[in-house]
Amino acid sequence: MEYLIIALKVIVGLSILNVWLLRSGKETQWRGGNAGNLQEEFKAYGLPVWFMWTIGGLKIVFALGLLASIFLTGYPALETYSAYGIAVLMLGAVSMHIKVKDPIKKALPAFTFLVLSVAIGLL
Repeated sequence: MEYLIIALKVIVGLSILNVWLLRSGKETQWRGGNAGNLQEEFKAYGLPVWFMWTIGGLKIVFALGLLASIFLTGYPALETYSAYGIAVLMLGAVSMHIKVKDPIKKALPAFTFLVLSVAIGLL
């Protein structure tokens, strides 16, 4: 079971870092509305730029927390806060996709990371 949790942490952590650090300015099929990058996506949701930076910062911190918790096993709260923090943010992401009436397909990555983060927190 321990290896499964580690694998989930790596998948979720690296995926979030990829979206926010490497692909933030790139178009993907998962962006909300007709957005071509993260800033346009938050605009499509009706959210200000400062909110994008706040959410991005939190996602990066929580993703790094998940990855760090693989090695810092003496700090179980790091895993818990990081996993549930990501879950809450992903719930918000799914809500935004629903708000702008995106097809379900666009919300699938956020929903998947929501489920995986809750699983990490519970296991």
